[in-house]
Amino acid sequence: MRLAVLLLLAPLAFGQQSVTYTVSCDNAVHHEAVVTAVFSGITQSVLELRMSRSSPGRYAIHEYAKNVYRISAVDGNGNALSLERPNPYQWNVAGHNGTIRVTYTVYGDHADGTYVGVDSTHAHFNMPAAFLWVRGWDAAPIRVTFRPPAKSGWKVATQLHPTSDPFTFTAPGLQYFMDSPTELSSFSLREWKLRSNGKESTIRIAMHHEGSDRELDAYAEMAKRVVSEAKAVYGELPNYDVGTYTFLADYLPWVYGDGMEHRNSTIIASSGNLRNNAVGLLGTLLHEYFHSWNVERIRPKSLEPFNFEEANMSGELWFAEGFTSYYSTLLLRRAGMRSIDRFAEAAGDAVSTVVNSPGRDLFSAVEMSMQAPFVDAATAIDETNRENTFISYYTWGEAIGLGLDLTLRTRNPERSLDGFMKAMWERFGKTEIPYSLESWRLTLGEYVGDSVFADDFFRRYVAGHETVAYASLMENFGFVIRNRKEGKASIGNVGLREMSGRLVVSNTPTSWSPLYLAGIDRWDEIVSFDGAPVLRRQDLDSLAGLHKPGDKVDVTFRQRGMLKRATVTLMEDRSLEIAPFEKIGKEVTEKVRLRRAAWLDSKSEEKYPPLQKWCPECRRGSAFEEEYCRFDGQRMDIVRQK
Repeated sequence: MRLAVLLLLAPLAFGQQSVTYTVSCDNAVHHEAVVTAVFSGITQSVLELRMSRSSPGRYAIHEYAKNVYRISAVDGNGNALSLERPNPYQWNVAGHNGTIRVTYTVYGDHADGTYVGVDSTHAHFNMPAAFLWVRGWDAAPIRVTFRPPAKSGWKVATQLHPTSDPFTFTAPGLQYFMDSPTELSSFSLREWKLRSNGKESTIRIAMHHEGSDRELDAYAEMAKRVVSEAKAVYGELPNYDVGTYTFLADYLPWVYGDGMEHRNSTIIASSGNLRNNAVGLLGTLLHEYFHSWNVERIRPKSLEPFNFEEANMSGELWFAEGFTSYYSTLLLRRAGMRSIDRFAEAAGDAVSTVVNSPGRDLFSAVEMSMQAPFVDAATAIDETNRENTFISYYTWGEAIGLGLDLTLRTRNPERSLDGFMKAMWERFGKTEIPYSLESWRLTLGEYVGDSVFADDFFRRYVAGHETVAYASLMENFGFVIRNRKEGKASIGNVGLREMSGRLVVSNTPTSWSPLYLAGIDRWDEIVSFDGAPVLRRQDLDSLAGLHKPGDKVDVTFRQRGMLKRATVTLMEDRSLEIAPFEKIGKEVTEKVRLRRAAWLDSKSEEKYPPLQKWCPECRRGSAFEEEYCRFDGQRMDIVRQK
């Protein structure tokens, strides 16, 4: 799409810096944005124009300048100016008269939370991927007017500050502007009000999708409940800068899956749809909304202010992202969107990953967080050993959050992770004073009234390599941790791919796995197992299933052109699961029931009627948390069938 962006200059006093953008969409074919940027009030002799290299909420380098071309500049009188390019992402302009107008083209065909997507259906902007800016002009006010294609019916959804013109918005400075993704399309809008501290805030869902209005209505009702549960954790809403929080939802086959938090909005993009994956999409919505407290306002000092010119490293992502992931799972349960079984399954997956990962011996949760610039949608073509060196800070932080929550509740029923998150909010979020690892630890000690406990927890489980005693903690709340496939023989955690009649190891086996210990590596072909040929994953699983843990099996494999043989010692499958007492026939005592209710039941002050799902076959309704109809086994739908 050719998107003409013209910056209109208003009269300004000499030296009063400002930037004004007008975005005109006139050709929806080739994914191009033609940008004309006017910078006014210039006092420096050489203006340094930059394209960002990173983006808020994304920690890796993305080099947005790679999609910029046809760039030229003139002064305020229209006289041509020369451009010097000292590096791949900067243009220097001299010889101006206090005003510079720069025109360039941006290509964008990747709609998600990180890039730009422009086509015949919408214009989807992540600002750092589209707009030039001036080094040193962070405080310059910005004004932008969007002009959609004629007769397109497009509207604008953004957290930018509105004006009397529905297509014109402002930002107080560069940081806010770059943090304000914008969607132009014929989206559908749903909104509702929430009161907090005597104020009323508006929550909006601007959804661009191919589904029905009835599906969106049902989804909005689901969103109301999880938003209210998030509010209940902190006891209040953040002070949204314009009194509004906006979900910018693109659920379309041609967009890319992503969720990206911003101060008063979030991008949630997926190629999925409400009919087939409403709860999964809702989990992303909830995760990003929880960030409006935890990371947007309870802000790590390491990310403040955000650096658009370099990768952004933070040792706090296990808390910012990981604890948010824990609450994504917990609040879906509290809102009645997930059954006890599904909640336990999600928590068990996180615990199993962390307990069994060899990477835990190499790096702490803090050090894993610092690797975000290498793994957060970072791009490189060489192979890595992530299977043995890395645990996602989302997953490890989720497991730490679960462990801390249950530890606090076990030590003192009056204490919980909810209370600690509220303490962090009061001290750092409401005041918007960035926190550090040290201040996090001190706040935990103050909250529980025991600095020794806080120091020990931080040293062992956050800065160290240990995991909490999940088994004994879970027992207090009516759950057990057990081996998911007890007594079953396994070749270990390894990816296998069927390629042209061959079975190939597709990733590096974990260092404790039988294949790794036998010298089998990535891209090796498994030729035979226990004397039988293998062509499919099913063949290997069936043959391994004939054995028990500890059995030794001969394996023939082809490694880099050489046929080799090895003896593989099978192991018991190490994957863990969390199961409620009810699933194993163990009694749930009144004490356990009360503990579990205090943890998992709704905390929302807003009272909504229970939601239902509907069977498309028999059309009966059931509790929303149920996935299948108890009468005929059909998968339930969020929309009642006519």
